Amino acid sequence: MRKAAALGVAALALAAQCAAAAVPVQGYAIKATYPHDPQAFTQGLFFKDGFLWESTGQYGASSVRKVELATGKVLQKRALPEKVFGEGIAPHGDSIVGITWMNQAGFVMDQGSLSIKGTFNYMGEGWGLTSDGERLYMSDGTPEIRVLDPKSFGEQRRIKVTVDGQPLAKINELEWVEGQIYANVWQSDRIARIDPFSGRVLGWIDLSGLAATAKAGKDIDNVLNGIAYDAKTRRLFVTGKRWPKLFEIELRPAKK
Repeated sequence: MRKAAALGVAALALAAQCAAAAVPVQGYAIKATYPHDPQAFTQGLFFKDGFLWESTGQYGASSVRKVELATGKVLQKRALPEKVFGEGIAPHGDSIVGITWMNQAGFVMDQGSLSIKGTFNYMGEGWGLTSDGERLYMSDGTPEIRVLDPKSFGEQRRIKVTVDGQPLAKINELEWVEGQIYANVWQSDRIARIDPFSGRVLGWIDLSGLAATAKAGKDIDNVLNGIAYDAKTRRLFVTGKRWPKLFEIELRPAKK
């Protein structure tokens, strides 16, 4: 019986290893390095019209910014109310849609002036936000991503995100990249590449060592967070909370 049990445990371990190996893991190479505000507690990031647009968090320090890529200079900034903890942002037309952490409220900003044009509400927490040009995708720290109508902000459906059939929690900042959702996983050095229809994690991007390269500091919250994609030139940018650097990276072939 003991031998049979041991064989059973071994078989389960082998099956788990095979399952883990089923999800490919890509590495990276740094193509370019840019300055980044080391005080920016980065929550959301996207690239549009030649500029980076960034949201920052923390009560009393939350904001939405227009940033010059080459210099990291903040060209325009709109502070959020002190009682608001800013989270993800996403573009929609000539507007920027943003969400907050615990306030159960989102906002719509004019991209040109960064003035708030409207607000909306949702249940639960707000973490990350992105857009495919037609719909908004919102994370809330759970294994589910909400799909929202960008006009009414009503929930259309939910994507249940899984890795080899197991739910993936702590999904944070989101970015739409060539038909997939790239997602930071909170307190992780990995980005998940998610199928927006099935919710299956198609692959991992392993960014181990990047925080050290950025000289991110020892605060436990100074983690990888922030993904932006320039669809015109196919450039992928990443940064982290309070990182003094932002990187353009090139993905390496998946490990076999």
